[in-house]
This record gives sequence, C-alpha cells and structure tokens, in this order.
Amino acid sequence: MNDQLDRSALAARLATDAQRGGVPLTAVQADALTEYLAQMLRWNRTYNLTAIRDVEAMRVQHVLDCLMVLPALREQLGEGPATVMDVGSGGGLPGVVLAIMQSGWEICCVDAVEKKTSFVRQVAGVLRLPNLRATHARVETMVPAQCDVVISRAFASLADFATLAGRHVRDGGTLAAMKGRAPDAELAELGTASGWQLQHTLPLAVPGLDAQRCLLLFGRG
Repeated sequence: MNDQLDRSALAARLATDAQRGGVPLTAVQADALTEYLAQMLRWNRTYNLTAIRDVEAMRVQHVLDCLMVLPALREQLGEGPATVMDVGSGGGLPGVVLAIMQSGWEICCVDAVEKKTSFVRQVAGVLRLPNLRATHARVETMVPAQCDVVISRAFASLADFATLAGRHVRDGGTLAAMKGRAPDAELAELGTASGWQLQHTLPLAVPGLDAQRCLLLFGRG
C-alpha cells in the first residue's frame, strides 16, 4: 500500500467496480478513496476502527458497499446544498465516502468512540474535505440538527435508530438505514406507532460482494 503502483492498481479496481455498480468515479475521487483506504489500514494497526484487516476486503465491504447507496441519495438530495448525518459512523462509513463523492453535501459523522471521530478528522484534513466534520457524542444527547438525511450503516436496530437519531431529521427529510437482507423483524418492531413509515426498500448489488444488501428509506407518517 505504500508504493504508487499498488495505489494505482487499487484505484483502478475501485473505478472499474464502481462503474459496474452504476457509480462512475473521476480520477480524483478514485485517488481520494484509495487514500482513505490507506489511512484506514494504517490507523487500524493501532486502533480498532474495523474488524476487517485486509485492504481488498475493505475496498469491497466498506468503500464499494457505501458507494452503492449514492444513486438513491442523489435522487433524494441532488447535488446540494444538503446536510447529511452519519450516525454510529465508526471510521467514517458511509460519511467519508459521501463527502468525497459529493462536495455540495455537508457531512457530519457522529460516533461515541473518540478515537474513531479523531480518525475521521484526520481524513478530512489529509483529503482536504471542508464538507466533512466529526462529532464525538452520543447522538441522543445532541441538539436536533435538522438534517436532510440521517443515515446509519451498523448503528442499531431500526426502532433504536428511529428513536435515538430520528429527531435529527428535518420535516420532510429522510431516515436511511443500510442493512443486509430486508430486516422484517426489525420493521415489525418499528411499526407505524413510531411516526416513521417505510417509503422504499432498495436492493443493492455490491460488485465483488456475495451477500444481500439493501437501503431502507423512511419518512415521517
């Protein structure tokens, strides 16, 4: 990962697979995503940002996985300006990926673990992403943020996500949950009494990943 040939090859694989998934990358975006992976790999030697240690697995299971939600979010938000909160962001997934891809969106990554928000701040500096910030906090303690979209990838059950993070969605905004297979039990637990209604369940095909993925979009009922 430290030599240019490896980075070039990694960026090329990212661009090829993203194109296959319907999310074309510019050369600048491919290079930025590659640098993000390099930073994650480096920090992961000291801090437990992710249980995945192999850069190729990170490329597919983290970066490509997050890239595949972009078409749906672009349909919701356009090119910006827009505000997006990534709850339980960990090492910045999907927040960092969204910030790299959409300069017109203001992205806030929220996590209760300080070393993870420190990493996101480091990435924002290294990649010169003025639209990316990180907040070390429990999301339920924060002042409502009036975001256009609040998204999570591995934060909690749908009921907990709606309860703890839903108050940060502005009126008319969207609560978005990245999941594996469609979580029927979680949807039943959420119910209509929560005030949130499922608007779309979008299957996601992640190039190179042999697993079911979907994006659930909720609006207030």
